[in-house]
Amino acid sequence: MKQVISTEKKPIKMWLTDIEEEAISQAKNLANLPFIFKHVALMPDSHVGYGMPIGGVLATKAVVIPNAVGVDIGCGMCAVKTSLTDISTKSLKNIMKRIREYTPLGFNHHDKAQNKNFMPSEELILKNGIVEKQLIAAQKQVGTLGGGNHFIEIQKGSDGHVWIMIHSGSRNLGYKVANHYNKIAKSLNERWYTSVPAKQDLAFLPIEHKEAKNYMKEMNYCVEFAFSNRKLMMINIQKAFTEEFGERFNELQFVNIAHNYASWENHFGENVIVHRKGATSAKVGEIGIIPGSQGTKSYIVKGKGNEQSFKSCSHGAGRLMGRKQAQRTLDLKSEIAALNKKGIIHAIRNKSDLDEAPGAYKNIDIVMENQKDLVDIVVELKPLAVIKG
Repeated sequence: MKQVISTEKKPIKMWLTDIEEEAISQAKNLANLPFIFKHVALMPDSHVGYGMPIGGVLATKAVVIPNAVGVDIGCGMCAVKTSLTDISTKSLKNIMKRIREYTPLGFNHHDKAQNKNFMPSEELILKNGIVEKQLIAAQKQVGTLGGGNHFIEIQKGSDGHVWIMIHSGSRNLGYKVANHYNKIAKSLNERWYTSVPAKQDLAFLPIEHKEAKNYMKEMNYCVEFAFSNRKLMMINIQKAFTEEFGERFNELQFVNIAHNYASWENHFGENVIVHRKGATSAKVGEIGIIPGSQGTKSYIVKGKGNEQSFKSCSHGAGRLMGRKQAQRTLDLKSEIAALNKKGIIHAIRNKSDLDEAPGAYKNIDIVMENQKDLVDIVVELKPLAVIKG
């Protein structure tokens, strides 16, 4: 932990020093909520978000806050350790071409609904809920990457093996669920004359309220859908590898972890609702994934179960600058040259791509140094080739 702010009703415990004033202001709003438990925790990748900082962890008593989870419910990482120990540039390019054929990117979906076996169990669906109404569309979205900071990356590990990593979420399904319940929370909060100012965008639902129970059920479906989404993409990516390498290719290890969700957990001896918005669970011995940018290392980590962070760690490097700011200020030629020098097959082509350039992100080395009390590094992963949404 790097610093503690003690000026508010509850402390703000921080694992970083480089954070915008607006993000601190958002954290102070959280620290003054009437139902907050113990303190606010800001991970070392934290930066300003919508209502709550990205990289924030918040525990509450008896309420859930949709905006403290965010619109990409269940967004997270998965990674596969392969049997390969080397891969040529030619093979990388062949595989990247196949991945683009098998995996819709950005706003694109599959033309046809995917097999229901690739979807979460129908038993998890809330009757007459948002998920049920979006199921047909969701079956075309499962196994698709999405846009923004979502990516597919082929990497070389410090363990000598080639790894495959995916960052993606719940697509339009999570967005629909998040917006629906946040609107309900805002409407109810206005009706109740709540002390939480509407301008803070932290409308809440008491957990015993029907709408809160519905949100938790639909949110959990979205978490499972995001996992299913990553699994299907990984199946198709492994197909591309098998076509290139045949029997030389095998999956040796699979890791999955979400970083946008709320869940009942026990901390400091009490059952509370922990909201992780761009933060990863890091219980004792739990294996997680912390990605860097497309020009820097990513990490397979093992959690230390630090209670002060609500047993959490960062979900990545964290943004150093906003998307539009990056497009305005970063130099395209310099960013491309730096990636080319490292021999990375990257996704920076035009000025519009600079929002995902390495220069738009915090230094992953500092981020990892700042959370040595939260996780141990198991494997370092260097990028070889990257596909962005």
